Amino acid sequence: MATEAEIAAMRRAIVLSSSGGEATHPNPNVGALVLDASGAVVGEGWHEQAGGPHAEVLALRRAGERARGGTVVVTLEPCAHTGRTGPCTEALLAAGVGRVVYAAADETALAGGGAQVLGQGGVDVEAGVLRREAERANERWLTRVRDQRPFVVWKVAATLDGRVAAEDGTSRWVSSDESRRDAHRLRSECDTIVAGVGTVLADDPHLTVRDQDGSLVGEQPLRVVVDSSGRTPRSARVLDDAAPTWVATAAELGSGTNGGVDLGALMKALWSRERTLVLLEGGPTLAGAFVRAGLVDRVVAYFAPTLLGAGAPVLSGTGVGTLAEGIGLDFDDVRRVGPDVRVTARLRRQEG
Repeated sequence: MATEAEIAAMRRAIVLSSSGGEATHPNPNVGALVLDASGAVVGEGWHEQAGGPHAEVLALRRAGERARGGTVVVTLEPCAHTGRTGPCTEALLAAGVGRVVYAAADETALAGGGAQVLGQGGVDVEAGVLRREAERANERWLTRVRDQRPFVVWKVAATLDGRVAAEDGTSRWVSSDESRRDAHRLRSECDTIVAGVGTVLADDPHLTVRDQDGSLVGEQPLRVVVDSSGRTPRSARVLDDAAPTWVATAAELGSGTNGGVDLGALMKALWSRERTLVLLEGGPTLAGAFVRAGLVDRVVAYFAPTLLGAGAPVLSGTGVGTLAEGIGLDFDDVRRVGPDVRVTARLRRQEG
């Protein structure tokens, strides 16, 4: 059973695991600590970038000889294969550690099995310590591994009474300048932006990452227009050369619910292109279809201090017919962004 010092170290390792950010793609985000034989922290590390040393290796380097006979606490089961770097199990055995505590199992066929290798090498191994917390911190990679699709964040801006457009169709701008800047930060963290053809026809969005003066910033995400019948006009801004664009049609991917594009096939196609984080910016119909298909993982909603009483709702076509069928959410964060309120929540899933 994990000690209090090991549990505290795991909490720190989970915080460290997010330090690599997007630079680790397509690898997981992992954090690790080394405790010496007395239980004191003597080394920390996290996976900093794809192709670079793994978290355990960096923590061991910083610990040096103090790692011998100690404990390594790591958020993901140490890998047992040689890729662009050597196996972490080999480094742990060479360092002479006596114990390894990890949170989540590595479920990939290529890298999994590290716990068994360590056990056979005489290392005491404990699994599952703060597993849920560690998995939440690494949910983007885990969704790719487990579900073979990207992690999907639905971003929406609405009035306080849940309208994304007025009765006459006007929708610019529901949210404040501050919220729109925050939304561009969200865009910069994703590798794909998805919108429906209805949004393209109504608003002609650019779907790019820009700074305050409108200039393009950094590497641009792939823009995907879900357009079942190919109605996207050639003049649409989303088709310019500022970023790559894919107009996904039913003819290419097949039809799903209500004759629209098969969203499961779309997600599988994006997964095959090694896309791992989708920002869904579609209107109520597309968002409802994603929710109905079980393809939304997180919601980031900006609520403006405005009441309309009529107009387009944030969501439609979810298939929910009664209150008992409502889709539960768990709030992660609620805060002010300028005059607006930003709510971050995740869709409630059954624990596997």
